[in-house]
Amino acid sequence: MKYLPKMESVETHQVPKWYEDAKLGIFIHWGLFSVPAFAPPSYELGEISDDRLWLANNPYAEWYMNSLRLGHGLTYEHHKKTYGVDFPYYRFAELWKAEKWDPAAWATLFKKAGAQYVIPVTKHHDGFCLWDSAYTDFNSAKQGPARDIIAELSMSLRQESIRMGLYYSGVLDWRFTRRPILSGADMEFPENQTYTYADYAYNQVMELIDLYHPSVLWNDIGWPEKGRSDLPTIFAHYYNTVPDGVVNDRWSGVWHDFTTKEYLFGEKNLQKKWEMTRGIGLSFGYNQIEEEKHLLSSKALISLLIDTVAYNGNLLIDIGPKADGTIPGEQETRLLALGNWLETHGEGIYGTKPWIRQHEKAENGSDIYFTQKDHEIFVFLDNLPQDDSQITLAHMGEIRCIRSLDGENLTFKSKGDTLTISAHGIKREHPTVGLCLTV
Repeated sequence: MKYLPKMESVETHQVPKWYEDAKLGIFIHWGLFSVPAFAPPSYELGEISDDRLWLANNPYAEWYMNSLRLGHGLTYEHHKKTYGVDFPYYRFAELWKAEKWDPAAWATLFKKAGAQYVIPVTKHHDGFCLWDSAYTDFNSAKQGPARDIIAELSMSLRQESIRMGLYYSGVLDWRFTRRPILSGADMEFPENQTYTYADYAYNQVMELIDLYHPSVLWNDIGWPEKGRSDLPTIFAHYYNTVPDGVVNDRWSGVWHDFTTKEYLFGEKNLQKKWEMTRGIGLSFGYNQIEEEKHLLSSKALISLLIDTVAYNGNLLIDIGPKADGTIPGEQETRLLALGNWLETHGEGIYGTKPWIRQHEKAENGSDIYFTQKDHEIFVFLDNLPQDDSQITLAHMGEIRCIRSLDGENLTFKSKGDTLTISAHGIKREHPTVGLCLTV
């Protein structure tokens, strides 16, 4: 099918099976902001409703340039003390070398983590591009690392059979503005509302589509107001180039294949595909002053994946590499723990759909989540007490057999509407265990 540059044609596109089934992706925020790697670890997005308070204490290290433009606050004071008040943000291009970066090692880690797709930032709000763009020399091939990061990473991901999507900051590019972002309205209508910038963004996104055929086209915040009439052309060209590609919902409300939830901001959606995204800590870019208390534990990361999948979502978990190209140990440890858990429990995650129930609390305080696939119901027991000898579930219907996802068949009995399962055959290597019930 050939898509036409009209919304009625674009809107016939369906979410492909691979994206429905993938469940786990990895986001990568790496750029000039990885050099200072600093932000106050203040709030989760959505924890407070005051935009000005949020932006004045922005925990996103990738927003370093905007925090610096405020002229006050912890980031500004840190910059003044560390680099000097006369050191402009764009001089970080001189300091970013990525001297230890090994894209093949990254791809191997992502494979071990169980990721089905990876979405690196190609251009964040500071305007620095991570590919050799024909439309600007302000990119990683011409400055800083002197490497085409997106091209190299794309090759390594393909070798591991991992799909690659691409992030692009559409509406924001601080090289085209002078004033800081102070509110949500400033993000939607920044100073760069010009035909010149809209054409620049259009050309770059079309370039990314043609060069890399991304499986996900992930725009951030919105699209330039002067260029919104171009969006049907972008979408049609994208779907004609990548028929099984998907686009997110940050295109100023024009079109999407899936919606997004970021930290506490946004909603789960049982009727339409959605994606949960957040950092392992409070920032997407690497923040050198985040402590253990600010990070998701390995167990919390596993629980987040289960909760997301049970409610019809994919989890796009972010890593923030250091400027030298290494992935912080605390992030790597959590990705490997997630992958280790998925080796045993992945059949109840990948390729599943929501069941008639998603979540309930057990009498012992543990959380119970449900997914389904064909004639199987998967039950995940989060925080199952070590001394529990049996598991009681209600309203499960007729069950033919039960096994734990480590392969052990379990004994059970049904009485009325209550299913009682012996827990003696369940290994307790993980605090979250999974069962497969065949109906």
